Amino acid sequence: MITYICRNKDIKTGEDLPCTNTVCKTSICPSCGQRADAGSQIYWCKSCKTPIYEEVCPICNKKGKKLATDLRPVFPEERLLLELILGTPYAFLEKSVWNGSGNHYYVDGKRIPFSVKDLKQLNIDKVREEYQNYQEKNTDRYFKEQMEIFLQANRERYEALVEEADEYIRRVAADYNFMEMFVSFSGGKDSTVVSDLVMRALGNPKVLHIFGDTTLEFPFTYEYVKRFKQEHPQTPVITACNKEKDFEELCRMIGPPSRVMRWCCTVFKTGSIQKTIKSLFRNKKEILTFYGIRRSESASRSKYDRDSDSPKITKQRIISPIIDWMDFDIWLYLLTTGIDFNRAYRLGYARVGCWCCPNNSGWSEFLSKIHMKEQSTHFREMLLEFAREIGKEDAEVYVDEGYWKARQGGNGVAYAQKSVIAFEPCATQENTYNYELQKPIETELYELFRPFGYLNYELGNERLGEVYILGKNGVPQLKLQGRIGTKKLKVTLLDQKITEDKIKCQITKYQMCMGCLACESVCRHDAISIKEDDDGNIHYQILDEKCVRCRECVSHFSAGCYMRKVLAIKRN
Repeated sequence: MITYICRNKDIKTGEDLPCTNTVCKTSICPSCGQRADAGSQIYWCKSCKTPIYEEVCPICNKKGKKLATDLRPVFPEERLLLELILGTPYAFLEKSVWNGSGNHYYVDGKRIPFSVKDLKQLNIDKVREEYQNYQEKNTDRYFKEQMEIFLQANRERYEALVEEADEYIRRVAADYNFMEMFVSFSGGKDSTVVSDLVMRALGNPKVLHIFGDTTLEFPFTYEYVKRFKQEHPQTPVITACNKEKDFEELCRMIGPPSRVMRWCCTVFKTGSIQKTIKSLFRNKKEILTFYGIRRSESASRSKYDRDSDSPKITKQRIISPIIDWMDFDIWLYLLTTGIDFNRAYRLGYARVGCWCCPNNSGWSEFLSKIHMKEQSTHFREMLLEFAREIGKEDAEVYVDEGYWKARQGGNGVAYAQKSVIAFEPCATQENTYNYELQKPIETELYELFRPFGYLNYELGNERLGEVYILGKNGVPQLKLQGRIGTKKLKVTLLDQKITEDKIKCQITKYQMCMGCLACESVCRHDAISIKEDDDGNIHYQILDEKCVRCRECVSHFSAGCYMRKVLAIKRN
């Protein structure tokens, strides 16, 4: 049974309020009405040598001891690597090995000494060679026996989880037809479980799956997606991929993504998925999306709701059937059903996504050095090159100690200078500003002013390069003056509701736009189209017939442009 603990706290002191009610099967506390957090406690049955969710073992009826708040099985591949790191090959071959919260390893219920920090002292090439030699005789015989006991001991929990998720999926999907829904499929364990749950609950293998290929997926993920398609011939799997952009080229241009500037998600995931959704569900007002998000994955996701609207992609109603499941539950489902899953988990990866993500753990990075030698070496060289370009005195320390992951802003990055806008108020005209652009004026500059009104070329003096922006009532809102090919632009604010800051937002877009698709994603009216031609030129178009002049694309991001936010620089 899934339990929830009320988290009602005093806003000022952070102390618990009188309500300490523990509730079951609901994430809303019946006493105070506040949302509760999913909680869990895993026990260890010493007699059966298996983890159990209930304190009393269903097999031997003996009381277990508290072990961890969450747990995942350690497959033979990861177990062997762990043994080699500790210098004891095959030492745990016949034992029950698990990994708990905090990346702690347990062998037959006892925690063993292990620290990720110590991995830096190892000879990676030697460990890789030993692993390949010992892997030949590595067996999963004992692992399979242990998993049979695990499944038997936790059968009741599995049935409760599946029954609740099944009922929830069918209830939510009742108001939609199959042409209005899809499964967001990443190739990871969570989306694999959601995929299976949805198709079973709805009794239809033809539910659309959208695989967001960031182009940075693990090779094991691509292999798994290929197997998934073969094993589910009736299930349509559409790949959403930004083929117009190259990750390494962007890293050289704007720097690698960091924990606080994960531009890769916007460029390679959100934008491409949004484009795919637009093309597939063009005439649908709302799409039901099944996600594999879980609250226990991170602090940020702990605040997610089970049913919500997407904050990044328009027209999406997001449903997260397994939002309160633990890793323990995910593996209970996968091993009970026997469905195929991503091989990366057998190797020891706790999560899969972009293999070089700055949020990856030290353990994940170590695994990639073992199992993805060429990719890891190449990525490190790319990081070293970037470090040297931005003036880091000790590039190797900057890279190997992970300081690149904490990078903020675009200081030292040449492309960041495009965010600088030079201007001054006009001395002879009120509410008029003179801008010195870094990019010659082209007609596409005017496109960026459509959110303020309707372009009118007839009212202005063509010789002076004047263009008016009119409101719905035909009253002028702005006057732009600048000849094509020059870099001087004069803007007169004719409507007091339009501020100079908003003008700078659009000029910033014009100077910095690299086709990240962020603007296209936030437009709820499908009015923005961003394309890149064969020469690498970005074409930003706003469709008059669809734009409602809400100006969300102007104010949604810092200074109007997502890349401006990523490449913010300190100025003297």
